[in-house]
This record gives sequence, C-alpha cells and structure tokens, in this order.
Amino acid sequence: MVRRRSSRRRRAKRRARIFMTTVLLVVVTGLTAMVAYSLILRRNNSSQQDDFGIISGTQAAQRPQNSVNFADFVGGDVIENAESPSSFITDADTSGGGQDASFVNGEEQRVEQDTLLELENSLEEENAALNEALYQQAALDGQKVKLVECAESDRVIMAFAGDILLDDSYAMMATFKNRGSSIEDTFSAELLDKMRSADIFMLNNEFTFTNRGEPTPEKKFTFRAKPEHVDFLHQLGVDVVSLANNHSFDFGEISLLDTLETLNNADIPYVGAGANLEEAIKPVYFVANGMKIAIVSATQIERTSTPDTKEATQNRAGVLRCMDATRLLSVIAEAKENSDFVILYIHWGTESQEEIDWLQEKQAPLYAEAGVDLIMGDHPHCLQKLDKVAGVPVVYSLGNYWFNSRTQDTCLIEISIKDKALEYLKFIPCRQADCRTKHLEGTEKEEVLAYMRRISPHVTIDSEGFVDFGS
Repeated sequence: MVRRRSSRRRRAKRRARIFMTTVLLVVVTGLTAMVAYSLILRRNNSSQQDDFGIISGTQAAQRPQNSVNFADFVGGDVIENAESPSSFITDADTSGGGQDASFVNGEEQRVEQDTLLELENSLEEENAALNEALYQQAALDGQKVKLVECAESDRVIMAFAGDILLDDSYAMMATFKNRGSSIEDTFSAELLDKMRSADIFMLNNEFTFTNRGEPTPEKKFTFRAKPEHVDFLHQLGVDVVSLANNHSFDFGEISLLDTLETLNNADIPYVGAGANLEEAIKPVYFVANGMKIAIVSATQIERTSTPDTKEATQNRAGVLRCMDATRLLSVIAEAKENSDFVILYIHWGTESQEEIDWLQEKQAPLYAEAGVDLIMGDHPHCLQKLDKVAGVPVVYSLGNYWFNSRTQDTCLIEISIKDKALEYLKFIPCRQADCRTKHLEGTEKEEVLAYMRRISPHVTIDSEGFVDFGS
C-alpha cells in the first residue's frame, strides 16, 4: 500500500508538471509571435535604409490589411481572420528579392534564441533558489546533505561502481605505485571521463583508512590503506562511498573511526556506517536541480550472530546491518518521506556466485515495496543479473571494479534522474585485468553485453547497454 500511494502521488505531481510546462510553452509561443510581428511593423514603417542595409524606403512592403489583436493569444486560443507571421513575410516580399523575408526570419530566430536563453537562465535561477531552500531545510533537520552543481539543468547523472581496494599489501595498489602512481595508466581515458563527468559518482570502500589497530583475529583477509591514499578517490571523481561492508572493521573500532575521520577531512560523504548507530543509519542526501536524492546503504555480510564487522550501537562505531531487514526498512521509509528519489546500495549475496542467493531473493521485494526507487548491490565480486522487482530496477551485483589482480568483467552503471524519476539506466561494460580497469568497445563489449542478456532474461539490453526494465 505504501508503494501504491507514493506512486499515485508521483503521478499526480508529474501531471501537474506537464500541465505547467504546456502553459509555459503556449505563453512563450505567443510572446515570440508578438515580438516578431512588432519587428515587422517597425521594419515596414521605416523609410530609411537600416543598419543591415537590406531594404530601402521605396522597397518597403505595405502593411497587411488584416490586423491581429494579441489579447486573443491569452489562453492559447486560435485567432480567426488573422494572418500568421509567415503570411506577413510572404506579402512583404514584393520587390526586395526575398531580402525582407530573410531579415524577418533572422530576427525571429534571434528572438526565439534569446527567449529560450532567458527561460533557461530563469530555470537555473529557480533551481538554485530551490536547491538552497532544500539544502538549508535538510541541514536544519540534522540530515547529511550535499549540494550538487549539475552539468545539465533538467537532469542528474549518477554513476555507480563496485568494490575498490587501496591497500599497499595487495596487488592493485602495489602495482599502481610500481608503475609510477598514474591514474591515467590505471583506468582507461573513456572510463575516467565517465566517472569524473558524472554529477554524482559512488563506489564501495572495501577497506579501512588507518595506520592503527590490529587485524581481526583469524580473519583471512584484512584490508587497510594509508589515509593519504584518499586522494585516489578524488582523482577518480568519487562523490560518495559506501562503508556498509565486511571490511570496515578489519583493524578494530579504531580503524573505522580513522576511516570516518579521513573521509570527513577529504569532504567525501559516506553512508552505511558511523561513529554510533545514529550516524550509521543516516542516509546521505544530494540536492540537485530542484530534486533531493537519498542514498541508503547496509550490509548482510557476515551472516552470523557474532560477525567480525560489528553493528553500530548507541555507544560503538559500526555498520548498518540488515540480516534482519527491520531497521533498514525504517531507514528507507524515512528517506522516502524526506526525498524525491531513494537509492539503496546494499552489500549482499554470495562471493563468486553468478546466481543470486536466497536472502537477496527474499529481501529485494521488501526494499522495493518499502519505497526505494533503485537497488544497487555489491559483495559477490562478480557480475549478477539485472532485474525488476515489484516495479523497482535491481542491479544485483556491480562486481569488482578495481580490487584484485584477476581478469574479470565488471561494469560502471550510469543513470539519469529527470523529473524525480529514473530516465534511463545504462550498463557500461568494463574489464579488470593486469591491475587496470578499462572501458570495453567492439567485440569485447558485445561479449559482456551478451553475457548480461543471458543471465538477465527479464530485461532487454540494447547494443549500447541501455536497459529496458519493462512497464
């Protein structure tokens, strides 16, 4: 019922926006016609050659016999017994060899361009005012919120990637340094452009930023990166990270606290963990183009009653866990109430398993029905299917993005949010190999897309990676 009511509200809002846009277009059309007609009248009444040197007084066309009452344009009514601007131009071209028509057409185009520019500037000003109001209110409410300046005024472009590892003790970072620490030699130019040009880019921070602490006893893999390596995220264009994973506590509570401090100092928002439960459950909100987008994150892993990665409490740092979905469902409901679009970035699934597991299958509908608009999954370290669950697009696993020395297919997901709804989702095939990650083209690209089509029978993926989730 929550989902249906929210859907009805969104449809009502969308109808209202369409109506207002239609009214605006009618008004703009009327104004453009008025300006064009007034230009023609001024031109026809002139007896001297103007600055353009197009027509002399002796060549001036006679004013059309029929006149237009521009008050009739109000409400978009059709005017009877009145000539259109185009007919005026035809009548005016009596002796000037088409020169007067060229002048008027040029003036019309200039007026239309100026009018559209004014409208675009007005929209940007309105967005800026609305953004500031939304930001200030969110800040007053104690929410984690960031203002975003977008490349376009009517949509927000977001990108999502999976796991990344910046630990010097493992192959990726060691090789990166041996090669001269060049980000351009590590990620392909096309991929870097996609990451950096996105209005918001998010990935999974699968390690701690710390020089302190002791590794978790008997844990096979424990990851930590030097705090100064946070600049690597800046070079990629990262805007927000998830800490809801099974490595955020690898060197004890101090390692998580150091991670939070490092990211705060670098002005990179994080979600899914915190210094206490109150912080760990907070969504991150992004205000952009008059929209407020919420990102929520949580982890199912490790699936035991005594996990190594501790759950946050009132008095202890930790992650937001969701083996029991109750708390996460509450967080989603809060995010839905306070935003226009909700994204869940969730750590779930079984490692190295192409098929989704029982808990992914069980929980995806719960989160969809609770009000999320999009689900992004990670942890399996491989790609999993794309699907639609209870009307919500689901990317079950983003795979390893830049995590280990294996050769693995992976992806970057690009989405556009327009009018507070998902405009498109694009699967961009990539490959991790030789401690590099590159954007794929040609046969390699098609092979990955074909694989995703095979494991994702309920969606359609075109040759460019655009995904149709159906109605």
